[in-house]
Amino acid sequence: MVWLKAFISGFLATLVFHQGLFGLFYLGGIVPAAPFNMAAVPPLGVPAVLSLAFFGGLWGIILWAILGRLAGLGYWLGHILAGAIGPTAIAMLVVFPAKDLDVSAQTWIGGLILNGFWGLGVALFMFFLQRKKG
Repeated sequence: MVWLKAFISGFLATLVFHQGLFGLFYLGGIVPAAPFNMAAVPPLGVPAVLSLAFFGGLWGIILWAILGRLAGLGYWLGHILAGAIGPTAIAMLVVFPAKDLDVSAQTWIGGLILNGFWGLGVALFMFFLQRKKG
């Protein structure tokens, strides 16, 4: 059950934290594209934002596998740092080149900020989903 919670945490953190901050970046003129991209992506034709959230869910499982035993400040900082570094490195080194997108210092910095905020979201959702009732 914990792995499903980790997936849900990553999925929701993508929609709320990542896309929320991306929306603020868009409103501030920092990024040219709007958040919540509904354009269909191959091979299944699902909206891009749902594809992104699915992969966010998979990353949520990875974060939990690595950081799930941490507590206190280490738990929060670990999720922020691992969230910032892991997905950003894969995006900049694999995904962007595969899609023939430009990789620059700006995309690296923006990715680190967005994904670090996403990692905080994962930590927050997992914190609340893991709380024991009673």
